[in-house]
Amino acid sequence: MAIFLDENSKVIVQGMTGSEGMKHTQRMLASGTAIVGGVNPRKAGTTVDFDGGVSVPVYGTVAEAIEATGANVSVIFVPPAFAKSAVVEAIDTQIALAVVITEGIAVKDSAEFFNYSKGKATRIVGPNCPGLISPGKSNAGIIPANIAGAGRIGLVSKSGTLTYQMMYELRDFGFSSAVGIGGDPIIGTTHIDCLEAFEKDPDTDAIVMIGEIGGDAEERAAAYIKDHVTKPVVGYVAGFTAPEGKTMGHAGAIVSGSAGTAAAKQEALEAAGVKVGKTPSATADLMREVMRSLQS
Repeated sequence: MAIFLDENSKVIVQGMTGSEGMKHTQRMLASGTAIVGGVNPRKAGTTVDFDGGVSVPVYGTVAEAIEATGANVSVIFVPPAFAKSAVVEAIDTQIALAVVITEGIAVKDSAEFFNYSKGKATRIVGPNCPGLISPGKSNAGIIPANIAGAGRIGLVSKSGTLTYQMMYELRDFGFSSAVGIGGDPIIGTTHIDCLEAFEKDPDTDAIVMIGEIGGDAEERAAAYIKDHVTKPVVGYVAGFTAPEGKTMGHAGAIVSGSAGTAAAKQEALEAAGVKVGKTPSATADLMREVMRSLQS
C-alpha cells in the first residue's frame, strides 16, 4: 500500500505544455507514473510526444480530461498568477488529489483555494512543494525517482531538498511513500494528515517527520503523535542555527520568543516520544536504529 498515491493513480498535468510541466512530465513518465493527459485550453485537441514513444493528449479543461481518462490526480505547474483558478477548477471536478507544485503563489490566493476546498472531495498537497512519491508505484511532482526505492518508511517533510536528502540517506531501507507538504504559511495537507495516513497504512512501519522553524505545526503534530500514533516516529527540525526574530527562507517563518524555535519544537516532539536528530544525517541514523530494532 501507499498513502494518497499508488499504482492505480491516473495523473493529469495542468500546465503540462509549459517548460517546467514538460520537463517534469517526462521525469514522471520515466519513473512509471501513469500520465494520462495534460490541460491547456489553448492547446486542446493536440498531443505531446515524450521520450519512450509516449504521446499524451491535451484537453481544454480538467473536467474534459477526467471524463476522457478517468484521472484521479492532477499535478499543477501553472504560473503563480493563474494557480488559484487552476486549483479551483480541479476542486470543482472533485478530483481526489491536487498536487500544487507552483512556487510564489500569493498567500491570499492560497487561503482562498484552501478555504474553497473545505468540505469537498479534493485533497490538496502544497503549494510550493515537491509533491509525493510512492516508489515503484507512482510519482506526482518533482521528487527524483532514482534516489530511493520501495520500503517500509513513511516520510513527511516541509522542505523539498530535505525530502530528497532524507530519501537518499535512507535508501538502504526505502519508503512506502514520501510526501513533501511545502513550507508556505498556508498549505493543504499537513504533517498531521500524513501521520494519520501512515499510522493506518499496513505497509508503513515507521515515520520520519521533517519540520522547520516558525509557526506551530510541529507542536500540533507532536500533540497528535502523543495521542494517536503508535508507530515509531523520528523527527528533524530545520533551523537550529537560525537567529531569533528573523524571517527565514521560504517558510515565511517568524520566530517570536520561544514559540516556533527549533529548540521549542524539539522539546515538544521529544515529550511525545519522538527521537529528534540535530542534523539530517543524525536523523537518518536514528531511523536506521529504529528499523533494525523492528527487524530483529
